[in-house]
Amino acid sequence: MTSTPMLNHPHTGRVVSALSLPALIRLVSEIDDNGPISHRRGSLQSAFGDLTVNQLRYAIDVARDLGLVHADPQAPTRYRLSEAGEDLAGVYDVAARWARTHQYPSPTSDFVTRVQHTLKLLTQPTAVLRDADRTGHCVSDTDADVALIPEAAKAALAEWLQTHPHILRSTVPPSAHAAQDLECAA
Repeated sequence: MTSTPMLNHPHTGRVVSALSLPALIRLVSEIDDNGPISHRRGSLQSAFGDLTVNQLRYAIDVARDLGLVHADPQAPTRYRLSEAGEDLAGVYDVAARWARTHQYPSPTSDFVTRVQHTLKLLTQPTAVLRDADRTGHCVSDTDADVALIPEAAKAALAEWLQTHPHILRSTVPPSAHAAQDLECAA
């Protein structure tokens, strides 16, 4: 059973919006898959060559503010995941796995798009999802088959928020590029 109080917290939507940033998904997943990013000149940009400097900088700021990465200028590695970041990578994997299995939002979606859309689906009000499930048509702006509501992803997100409650008290740095970053999957 999911921890619904954590999913019903007034800041959950804001946090999930931040967690849905394509550059943040890329940053967390890249470090999780390939290990810490070193101090070598150009290593950060080479790992994320398709992201703009502003997108990457904003993702790092959000990751730091949410406590997802450690950035130690004296260590041989520049950025490494914190425990919360490692756990979030698991949430991203569960969301992407569900989306791939159900071809959501489309059969050819990439990892980032799958994670973004699944997290967005998880933030839909339960009543909307239940109504959609009864009628067979999604009442929200998604076209997911809500008879297949991603319970495993919902449980993973709720457990992550329960384990890392400081995330709900975090503030996400404002950015003029944030809205654009939300729309453009990397």
